This record gives sequence, structure tokens and C-alpha cells, in this order.
Amino acid sequence: MNSTGIIYGINGPVVYLQNDPGFQMNEMVYVGQSRLVGEVIGLTSGRTTIQVYEETSGIKPGETVVGTGAPVSVTLAPGILNNIFDGIERPLGEIAKKDGAYISRGVSVDSLDRSKKWKTHMVVKKGDQLLPGSIIAEVPETRAITHKVMVPPDMDGYVLDVVPDGEYTIDDVLITLQLPDGSERELTMTQKWPIRTPRPASSRFPVTKPLVTGQRILDTLFPIAKGGTAAVPGGFGTGKTMTQHQIAKWSDADIIIYIGCGERGNEMTQVLEEFTHLVDPKSGNPLMDRTALIANTSNMPVAAREASLYSGLTLAEYYRDMGYHVAIMADSTSRWAEALRELSGRLEEMPAEEGFPAYLASRLSAFYERAGMMQNLNGTEGSVSIIGAVSPQGGDFSEPVTQNTKRFVRCFWALDKSLAYARHFPAIHWLTSYSEYLPDLAPWYTDNVDKRFVDYRNQIVSILTQESGLMEIVKLIGADVLPDDQKLVLEIAKVIRVGFLQQNAFHKDDTCVPMEKQFKMMEIILYLYKKSRSLISMGMPMSVLKQDSIFDKVIAIKYDVPNDRLDLFDNYEKQIDQFYDDVLERNA
Repeated sequence: MNSTGIIYGINGPVVYLQNDPGFQMNEMVYVGQSRLVGEVIGLTSGRTTIQVYEETSGIKPGETVVGTGAPVSVTLAPGILNNIFDGIERPLGEIAKKDGAYISRGVSVDSLDRSKKWKTHMVVKKGDQLLPGSIIAEVPETRAITHKVMVPPDMDGYVLDVVPDGEYTIDDVLITLQLPDGSERELTMTQKWPIRTPRPASSRFPVTKPLVTGQRILDTLFPIAKGGTAAVPGGFGTGKTMTQHQIAKWSDADIIIYIGCGERGNEMTQVLEEFTHLVDPKSGNPLMDRTALIANTSNMPVAAREASLYSGLTLAEYYRDMGYHVAIMADSTSRWAEALRELSGRLEEMPAEEGFPAYLASRLSAFYERAGMMQNLNGTEGSVSIIGAVSPQGGDFSEPVTQNTKRFVRCFWALDKSLAYARHFPAIHWLTSYSEYLPDLAPWYTDNVDKRFVDYRNQIVSILTQESGLMEIVKLIGADVLPDDQKLVLEIAKVIRVGFLQQNAFHKDDTCVPMEKQFKMMEIILYLYKKSRSLISMGMPMSVLKQDSIFDKVIAIKYDVPNDRLDLFDNYEKQIDQFYDDVLERNA
């Protein structure tokens, strides 16, 4: 028999019950006649506090709250991918069929399709000993991803009975398990897991492989590791969502979980429309075949924002347990922090900096801490990488959410308003961004791309840093007074900025660039710098060097060399050698 309580007070999404009706902390409850979904967030002997994940208007004191006896959980089974959910894993497509374009309150639909039959291949036989997390069956969930049905992490035993290969629903019994205490349990494809509890893993590995995104400034200058964490802070219009879209489309993660947390409805619509048309470059299948979307827009109830991040994390950990590399795009963690602030205000808690609750830092750390490269319970390797957008008001990075996020992520891609307004995208500023993963990933670059890769990267950063110092002088007294070697630094820095760091998301060859091409581009730019420097050391003025079109040709490499014709780079080396000889000849 489930516990029930009577409402005596309502404050926005927060509902109070008198006394202790017997609920547990974090238990999921149904509030009022409309049966709105809520969660217990405070318990004392005299009062129970509940946050409601839906609009509470119309509810009045005296209505009943019914407990479920279980924490807020998500359903884990085939059918998650190629689907769009709200913050508490209700499929928006099914709600639309039932209720139309707007979600009505208290709507109750199954998270996943319980009638669909899935083609199932059993991988265990009678008498097998199964440990927590062991794979019992394989189901082709989409054309791109095989779903591996696992034993729940808190269960082990011997197989007493197993069904033959065939087509089954997610509720059909696949195996009967005899537990160590002699009792029997029937296992289906479905697991329930509480969203606030991280799924267990055997051990955590140090990071050694990058998450290759195809975006030059990220892969070369500020890489993120598989199982790593990154923050993308930036003011309005600087391209946070666009950067995340690019990573979601082109990164080499197996599965993408995109969480639209408190973002504008039109942005989520753009994601939904774009992603449904995109083709995965690696497999040729639709990109949605390896993507799950959680849409929780700014007009949806504020309390559900908090749940949406944890729901997305739990889905990601579930696929990680199967041995997949999952990338989470959380857009944006600032809106989630604002939801915490609003709820904290309603609960009359003591505010900290800028009104945010004192536990903002611990909540952020608990979120980012769930990323990592793991050895799963079943012996496979999988990872969860988290890329969280941060929307500081007015682009001010000193505000609490950005500062606290900085403490817990190892990759910081700072978007700059002036770059965005100058139409330089991605507008990630190379002087304020950093990645702490570089030393960990250097061996991978050496083994898989080229042993000179890290050296070239450092040279590129050095030139950009020199340019920044020189620009201060130029602003004061103009560029004409600089010596020629410094003028050359400015010119090469321009080639790096326009030809390498700037990237066109709408150009077929430039939207996603393989690592080999990124390395070759750096090589050509640095070769041009080396040759030009030797000319200047011979006394050639910069004005003579600029008479040649070679600088513009090198800038245009990103468009002129297709991703599958890297042999064309040899021509550029010849052209630079020719330019060197021509300058010497003309000025001999």
C-alpha cells in the first residue's frame, strides 16, 4: 500500500504536506487530482516538502499526494535512441499524438513503446553463471547501434531458463535467474534506474584518447578526452549552441545525448529539424540513429530542468555500460543553475553569491564527476564525455556558474563576443581558452597522427601569443614602426586565424576536418613561416614578400584541398619553394 499525504501549502513548484506521511527522500509522488509528477526534497517530522515537475496552478490545499515507493527513475530498454523526451523521460512524440502540440498537465504515457517487438539474439545459455552487468541478449536498436541487454548492476546468479532467439517486447521475460539465496528472478529487457544515483563501474581509467570533433581549434589547440569534461561559456549570440551542434554531428562518439535544458523553444526546434535530416558521415545512416534528445525548453516548468540533466546522464551511463563512448551536450547548465536558484528561493534557503544556493558548487561537481572513461562491470570499456554550455549574463565570466564550472572541468572553450561579431566562427578565443588534457593526450597524437603534432601545435600557440603582444603596440603607434620580423609574425598569425582557426560549418569540406588534414595545414603554415623568416633574415622587406599571393593561397587551403585529396598538399610546398626562389631572384 503506497503512502498518501494531504497538501496544506503551495508555493509555485514547491508543495508542503503536514507531518510525515511515510514518504522517503527523493521518492517520486503524484500530486493532486491531476496526478502531477513530483519528488520529495525535504523531510521533517512536522513537514514534507515536494518539488513538482509540472505547472501547479489550480492545485489547492486538501488534495491528496500519493507516493510510488520508488525514487524518480528512468526506464532503460531498447527504443531510447532516435527518440525525443521531456525532462522526466516522457516521449514528446507520443504526447503529441495524445494531446496535440502542447503538453497537458498530468499526462501519463509510457517512456518507451511496450508493444513493439524487437529482434532479439540471446548470448547466454542454460546453466551459465551471470555477474552484475553481464550481457544476456543483443537487439539491433537502430541501424547504427546494437543494444546490449544486461543483468541489473545489483544482481547475479545462474541461468535456469532462457528463451530462443526471436522477436520480443521490452516486457517479455528473456531469462530466469536463480539468485545466490535460492530465489528466482525473471529478467526482461527493461531496467529502472534512479536518476540521481550514478550507475556503478569496476574502475576508472586515466584518459588517453581524444574525442575527435573535426573542429580544428578544438582538436589541435584545446582537445577534450573521451571521458573528459568541457565547458563552453559565452554571451548571447557567440555560438554556444552551434559549437555543440557541430560536436554532436561530427565527433567520433558512438552515441550522442543532447539535453536542451531551459533553452529557447526555437533553438530546440532547430536541433530537432537539423538532426532528423543529417547523415552520419561514418556509417551513412541518419544521425538520429545514434542520438537521443531531451527537450526541456524555457517555457516548461522550472523544476523539470533539474531532472533533465540527471535523466540524460543516466541514459548516457546505461549505454556506457554496454561498452559505447557517449557524449553529452548539456545546453545550458546556467539555466539549470537558475532553476536551482528559483527553487532555493521558494524554499527560503539562505542565498549565496548572486542569489544562487550555497550548494551550487557541489551540485555542479556531482554532475561533471559522472563523466569518465570506465571499465564496466562486464569487462567492457566505455566513456561518458560531458560538454556543458554556460550562458553568463552579459558575457561576464566572473559570475558564479562560470567560476564554479571552471573548478570542475579540465577543458575551457571561452567564446568571445568580439570574434563572433567579426564573423569569426567558432568564436573560441585562443588566449582565454585552455585544455588540461594536452599532456595526457600527447602520446596518442604522436602514435596516431604524427610525432611532430604537439610541437607544431605549440608553435602555432606561440605565434598567436606573440601577435597579441604586438597588437598592443600597433594600437598605440601603428604597424609601420615594427621591424620586418614582427610584421611577419602578424601576417602569419592572420593566416593561422583566418585559414586555420576560422571554420565554415556550411562548407562540405570545412565543416568536419580529419586529423591528418589538420596536421598538414599546420605543417604548410609553419613551412611558409620558416621560409619567409629566412628571407627576412637576408634583409628582404615584408612589403616585397606581400607582393606574392602565397599568403592568400595558404589561407584558402581549407576550401581548396578536399578532405580525401591530401596529396595536394605537396603542391603547396612546391609553391612556397617557388615563392622563396622568386623573391630571391627579384631582389638579387
